[in-house]
Amino acid sequence: MKFMLLMQGTCKGFEALSTWSPEEFAAHIQFMLRFNEGLKAAGELVSAEGLDLPNQAKIVSAKDASKPIVSDGPFPESKEFLAGFWIVDVESEQRAIEIAAQASVAPGKGGEPIGIPIEVRKVGCAPDVG
Repeated sequence: MKFMLLMQGTCKGFEALSTWSPEEFAAHIQFMLRFNEGLKAAGELVSAEGLDLPNQAKIVSAKDASKPIVSDGPFPESKEFLAGFWIVDVESEQRAIEIAAQASVAPGKGGEPIGIPIEVRKVGCAPDVG
């Protein structure tokens, strides 16, 4: 079964990245790369991506697809946003939770585990409409 693991971020957390040394930032990125490689090797990784800064995001809505309404988002008063995600294909929800916990301990400033909030959601299946 597939699960989406949603890495949550905060504006305060992104601002804190500017206080990390290049070595601390490199250690964090290396952790994530090794983590993803481990999931690939286990045959559990479907997809994984980090997302651009929230101030680069756009919100699109439309009632006519040829006339989209595009606005900035998320808004500055937002405290949390989606920082990245993994889609994993695993045997159980428990395994998805174990993977989320492993991602959550990515190193931050001083090499200390960050405790990144990771939301675990089962990927839904569309009903058979055929």
